[in-house]
Amino acid sequence: MPSLSLLLLPAATLLASLLLGSVPSAYLIVRAANGEDVTDHGSGNVGAMNVRRSTGSWKWFVLAMVADVLKGVIPVAIAKVLAGLGAKLFLPTTLALGALKGEAALLAYLAVWAAAAGALVGHNYSIWMALIKKEFRRTGKGLATGGGALLVYDWRLCVAVVVVGLATIAITRYMMAGQVAAALTLPVASFVLRSHDWPFTLLMGMVVYAAHHQRFIGLLRGKEPELYVNDQMGPRG
Repeated sequence: MPSLSLLLLPAATLLASLLLGSVPSAYLIVRAANGEDVTDHGSGNVGAMNVRRSTGSWKWFVLAMVADVLKGVIPVAIAKVLAGLGAKLFLPTTLALGALKGEAALLAYLAVWAAAAGALVGHNYSIWMALIKKEFRRTGKGLATGGGALLVYDWRLCVAVVVVGLATIAITRYMMAGQVAAALTLPVASFVLRSHDWPFTLLMGMVVYAAHHQRFIGLLRGKEPELYVNDQMGPRG
Protein backbone atom coordinates (compact mmCIF):
# COMPACT_ATOMS: atom_id res chain seq x y z
CA MET A 1 0.00 0.00 0.00
CA PRO A 2 1.32 3.46 -0.90
CA SER A 3 1.98 5.65 2.14
CA LEU A 4 -0.56 8.32 3.03
CA SER A 5 1.95 11.11 2.47
CA LEU A 6 2.66 9.95 -1.08
CA LEU A 7 -1.05 9.71 -1.87
CA LEU A 8 -1.27 13.43 -1.21
CA LEU A 9 0.13 14.07 -4.71
CA PRO A 10 -2.76 12.42 -6.60
CA ALA A 11 -5.27 14.00 -4.21
CA ALA A 12 -3.81 17.48 -4.63
CA THR A 13 -3.57 16.96 -8.39
CA LEU A 14 -7.23 15.95 -8.56
CA LEU A 15 -8.37 19.01 -6.61
CA ALA A 16 -6.21 21.46 -8.56
CA SER A 17 -7.22 20.07 -11.96
CA LEU A 18 -10.88 20.06 -10.93
CA LEU A 19 -10.66 23.76 -10.08
CA LEU A 20 -8.79 24.58 -13.30
CA GLY A 21 -11.13 22.49 -15.44
CA SER A 22 -14.06 24.30 -13.85
CA VAL A 23 -12.93 27.69 -15.17
CA PRO A 24 -15.85 28.65 -17.49
CA SER A 25 -13.80 29.88 -20.44
CA ALA A 26 -16.77 30.10 -22.80
CA TYR A 27 -18.87 32.02 -20.28
CA LEU A 28 -16.09 34.56 -19.68
CA ILE A 29 -15.37 34.99 -23.40
CA VAL A 30 -19.00 35.63 -24.34
CA ARG A 31 -19.41 38.05 -21.42
CA ALA A 32 -16.36 39.96 -22.67
CA ALA A 33 -17.41 39.78 -26.34
CA ASN A 34 -21.04 40.94 -26.13
CA GLY A 35 -22.08 40.96 -22.48
CA GLU A 36 -24.44 38.01 -22.91
CA ASP A 37 -24.77 34.70 -21.05
CA VAL A 38 -23.53 31.77 -23.15
CA THR A 39 -25.99 29.44 -21.39
CA ASP A 40 -28.92 31.40 -22.85
CA HIS A 41 -27.99 30.29 -26.36
CA GLY A 42 -27.87 27.11 -28.41
CA SER A 43 -27.37 23.96 -26.38
CA GLY A 44 -27.01 25.90 -23.12
CA ASN A 45 -23.54 24.45 -22.59
CA VAL A 46 -20.42 26.35 -21.54
CA GLY A 47 -18.35 25.25 -24.51
CA ALA A 48 -16.63 26.52 -27.64
CA MET A 49 -19.40 25.68 -30.10
CA ASN A 50 -21.89 27.55 -27.97
CA VAL A 51 -19.56 30.56 -28.10
CA ARG A 52 -19.99 30.43 -31.88
CA ARG A 53 -23.77 30.26 -31.49
CA SER A 54 -23.75 33.10 -28.95
CA THR A 55 -21.47 35.51 -30.83
CA GLY A 56 -21.82 34.41 -34.44
CA SER A 57 -18.02 34.55 -34.64
CA TRP A 58 -15.58 31.77 -35.47
CA LYS A 59 -12.82 33.95 -34.00
CA TRP A 60 -14.29 33.67 -30.51
CA PHE A 61 -14.98 29.98 -31.13
CA VAL A 62 -11.26 29.37 -31.79
CA LEU A 63 -10.27 31.30 -28.67
CA ALA A 64 -12.73 29.32 -26.54
CA MET A 65 -11.56 26.04 -28.09
CA VAL A 66 -7.92 26.82 -27.32
CA ALA A 67 -8.82 27.81 -23.75
CA ASP A 68 -10.77 24.58 -23.20
CA VAL A 69 -7.96 22.46 -24.66
CA LEU A 70 -5.44 24.15 -22.36
CA LYS A 71 -7.62 23.26 -19.37
CA GLY A 72 -6.77 19.65 -20.17
CA VAL A 73 -3.17 20.14 -21.31
CA ILE A 74 -1.89 22.15 -18.33
CA PRO A 75 -2.91 19.92 -15.38
CA VAL A 76 -1.78 16.69 -17.07
CA ALA A 77 1.55 18.25 -18.06
CA ILE A 78 2.12 19.51 -14.51
CA ALA A 79 1.15 16.10 -13.08
CA LYS A 80 3.68 14.36 -15.33
CA VAL A 81 6.40 16.77 -14.24
CA LEU A 82 5.56 16.32 -10.55
CA ALA A 83 5.53 12.54 -11.05
CA GLY A 84 9.11 12.71 -12.34
CA LEU A 85 8.24 12.39 -16.03
CA GLY A 86 9.20 15.92 -17.07
CA ALA A 87 12.03 14.69 -19.29
CA LYS A 88 9.56 12.42 -21.10
CA LEU A 89 6.67 14.87 -21.18
CA PHE A 90 5.75 14.20 -24.81
CA LEU A 91 6.03 10.42 -24.59
CA PRO A 92 2.82 8.43 -24.06
CA THR A 93 2.44 8.02 -20.31
CA THR A 94 2.51 4.22 -20.41
CA LEU A 95 5.87 4.35 -22.22
CA ALA A 96 7.29 7.17 -20.10
CA LEU A 97 6.59 5.12 -16.98
CA GLY A 98 8.56 2.16 -18.27
CA ALA A 99 11.56 2.84 -16.03
CA LEU A 100 9.47 3.28 -12.87
CA LYS A 101 8.55 0.32 -10.72
CA GLY A 102 6.28 -0.47 -7.79
CA GLU A 103 4.98 2.37 -5.67
CA ALA A 104 6.59 5.08 -7.80
CA ALA A 105 4.88 3.83 -10.97
CA LEU A 106 1.51 3.47 -9.22
CA LEU A 107 1.61 6.97 -7.78
CA ALA A 108 2.71 8.47 -11.10
CA TYR A 109 -0.25 6.78 -12.80
CA LEU A 110 -2.64 7.98 -10.10
CA ALA A 111 -1.39 11.56 -10.35
CA VAL A 112 -1.71 11.72 -14.14
CA TRP A 113 -5.09 9.97 -14.16
CA ALA A 114 -6.32 12.32 -11.42
CA ALA A 115 -5.23 15.34 -13.46
CA ALA A 116 -7.02 14.16 -16.60
CA ALA A 117 -10.17 13.09 -14.77
CA GLY A 118 -10.29 16.27 -12.67
CA ALA A 119 -10.00 18.53 -15.71
CA LEU A 120 -12.71 16.63 -17.58
CA VAL A 121 -15.17 16.47 -14.70
CA GLY A 122 -14.45 20.09 -13.80
CA HIS A 123 -15.34 21.24 -17.31
CA ASN A 124 -18.47 19.10 -17.45
CA TYR A 125 -19.66 20.15 -13.99
CA SER A 126 -18.09 23.54 -13.34
CA ILE A 127 -17.83 24.52 -9.70
CA TRP A 128 -17.42 28.19 -10.64
CA MET A 129 -20.54 28.12 -12.83
CA ALA A 130 -22.46 26.57 -9.94
CA LEU A 131 -21.48 29.57 -7.83
CA ILE A 132 -22.33 32.04 -10.62
CA LYS A 133 -25.72 30.48 -11.48
CA LYS A 134 -26.47 29.31 -7.93
CA GLU A 135 -27.28 25.82 -9.16
CA PHE A 136 -25.19 22.73 -9.85
CA ARG A 137 -25.74 21.16 -13.26
CA ARG A 138 -23.83 19.83 -16.23
CA THR A 139 -22.04 22.67 -17.98
CA GLY A 140 -20.13 20.98 -20.80
CA LYS A 141 -19.45 17.81 -22.75
CA GLY A 142 -15.69 17.58 -22.27
CA LEU A 143 -14.46 16.94 -25.81
CA ALA A 144 -11.98 19.83 -26.08
CA THR A 145 -10.76 19.58 -22.48
CA GLY A 146 -10.60 15.79 -22.65
CA GLY A 147 -8.75 16.05 -25.97
CA GLY A 148 -6.21 18.40 -24.41
CA ALA A 149 -5.66 15.99 -21.53
CA LEU A 150 -5.25 13.11 -23.99
CA LEU A 151 -2.74 15.06 -26.06
CA VAL A 152 -0.31 15.10 -23.14
CA TYR A 153 -1.36 11.76 -21.66
CA ASP A 154 -0.95 9.80 -24.91
CA TRP A 155 -0.89 11.68 -28.21
CA ARG A 156 -1.65 8.45 -30.09
CA LEU A 157 -5.06 8.20 -28.42
CA CYS A 158 -5.68 11.87 -29.15
CA VAL A 159 -4.94 11.42 -32.86
CA ALA A 160 -7.23 8.38 -33.05
CA VAL A 161 -10.10 10.21 -31.35
CA VAL A 162 -9.76 13.34 -33.52
CA VAL A 163 -9.45 11.43 -36.81
CA VAL A 164 -12.44 9.17 -36.13
CA GLY A 165 -14.55 12.03 -34.80
CA LEU A 166 -13.90 14.33 -37.77
CA ALA A 167 -14.31 11.51 -40.28
CA THR A 168 -17.67 10.58 -38.76
CA ILE A 169 -18.87 14.19 -38.93
CA ALA A 170 -17.73 14.46 -42.57
CA ILE A 171 -19.53 11.25 -43.52
CA THR A 172 -22.76 11.64 -41.55
CA ARG A 173 -23.03 15.47 -41.46
CA TYR A 174 -24.02 15.20 -37.80
CA MET A 175 -21.75 16.72 -35.18
CA MET A 176 -23.36 14.59 -32.49
CA ALA A 177 -22.44 11.41 -34.35
CA GLY A 178 -18.81 12.49 -34.53
CA GLN A 179 -18.71 13.44 -30.86
CA VAL A 180 -20.08 10.08 -29.74
CA ALA A 181 -17.80 8.21 -32.16
CA ALA A 182 -14.83 10.06 -30.66
CA ALA A 183 -15.83 9.07 -27.12
CA LEU A 184 -16.23 5.40 -28.09
CA THR A 185 -12.93 5.41 -29.99
CA LEU A 186 -10.91 6.16 -26.86
CA PRO A 187 -11.12 2.75 -25.13
CA VAL A 188 -11.03 0.94 -28.48
CA ALA A 189 -7.78 2.69 -29.42
CA SER A 190 -6.35 1.78 -26.02
CA PHE A 191 -7.16 -1.89 -26.69
CA VAL A 192 -5.59 -1.72 -30.16
CA LEU A 193 -2.41 -0.23 -28.70
CA ARG A 194 -2.42 -3.03 -26.09
CA SER A 195 -2.20 -0.47 -23.33
CA HIS A 196 -2.85 -1.72 -19.80
CA ASP A 197 -4.53 1.58 -18.88
CA TRP A 198 -7.68 0.64 -20.81
CA PRO A 199 -9.92 0.76 -17.68
CA PHE A 200 -9.02 4.44 -17.31
CA THR A 201 -9.68 5.22 -20.99
CA LEU A 202 -12.96 3.30 -20.80
CA LEU A 203 -14.03 5.40 -17.83
CA MET A 204 -13.04 8.64 -19.58
CA GLY A 205 -14.94 7.62 -22.71
CA MET A 206 -18.01 6.77 -20.63
CA VAL A 207 -17.91 10.18 -18.91
CA VAL A 208 -17.85 11.96 -22.29
CA TYR A 209 -20.55 9.69 -23.74
CA ALA A 210 -22.78 10.25 -20.69
CA ALA A 211 -22.69 13.98 -21.41
CA HIS A 212 -23.89 13.27 -24.97
CA HIS A 213 -26.37 10.48 -24.23
CA GLN A 214 -29.59 12.49 -24.25
CA ARG A 215 -28.80 14.25 -27.52
CA PHE A 216 -27.47 11.01 -29.06
CA ILE A 217 -30.80 9.33 -28.41
CA GLY A 218 -32.40 12.33 -30.08
CA LEU A 219 -30.13 11.77 -33.08
CA LEU A 220 -31.25 8.14 -33.36
CA ARG A 221 -34.86 9.37 -33.30
CA GLY A 222 -34.22 11.89 -36.06
CA LYS A 223 -34.45 14.96 -33.79
CA GLU A 224 -30.86 16.20 -34.12
CA PRO A 225 -30.11 18.87 -36.79
CA GLU A 226 -27.19 18.46 -39.17
CA LEU A 227 -24.08 20.49 -38.35
CA TYR A 228 -25.74 22.37 -35.51
CA VAL A 229 -23.63 25.55 -35.46
CA ASN A 230 -26.15 28.41 -35.17
CA ASP A 231 -28.31 29.52 -32.26
CA GLN A 232 -31.88 28.16 -32.07
CA MET A 233 -31.16 25.40 -34.62
CA GLY A 234 -31.47 22.42 -32.34
CA PRO A 235 -32.20 20.99 -28.89
CA ARG A 236 -30.59 22.04 -25.67
CA GLY A 237 -28.57 19.58 -23.66
